[in-house]
Amino acid sequence: MYFKKLVFTFLLFASFLLNAQQKVVKTQEGWKKILTPNQYYILREKGTERATTGRYDQHFKKGIYQCAGCKTVLFSSIDKYDAHCGWPSFDRSLKGSIEEREDNRYGWKRTEVICSTCEGHLGHVFNDGPKNTTGKRYCINSAALEFEKKE
Repeated sequence: MYFKKLVFTFLLFASFLLNAQQKVVKTQEGWKKILTPNQYYILREKGTERATTGRYDQHFKKGIYQCAGCKTVLFSSIDKYDAHCGWPSFDRSLKGSIEEREDNRYGWKRTEVICSTCEGHLGHVFNDGPKNTTGKRYCINSAALEFEKKE
C-alpha cells in the first residue's frame, strides 16, 4: 500500500512538472472559443455554481484535477474530501498552482483562489477544513475543473 501511494505521488508530481506552463493570456473572445458558457461564467466572470450541482462534488476517483481553462494541474484526489458544503473540497493545492487574493465583493472578507497560469477564478479557501491536515478547505467550482484519472 505504501509503495502504491509513493508511485502515485511520484506520477502526480511528474504530471505537475510536465504541465507547468507560462502565463496564459487570451481575449474575452479567445476564452469564449475554448470554454463552455458555464466555464466562462465561473472562470472569467468569477461566477459560482449552485451548491450540489457540480459534477465533482461527490466524485472520489483517483487522479488529478486540472484547470478547465489552461489544463494546469491544481489538485490531487489524495487531498479531496467531503466537506458537506456542496462543492468539491480539497485540503491543499499543488505547490505553485494557485494564487490567493482578498475578495470583499459581497461585504465580507473572503480569500479567492485563482489558477496561477491563466488567472481563472476557481473558488475560495476557508480555514474550516480538517484540523488533522492543513485546516484549509479549498471550495472549488466543478466547472473550473477537469479530471484526469490516474491509477
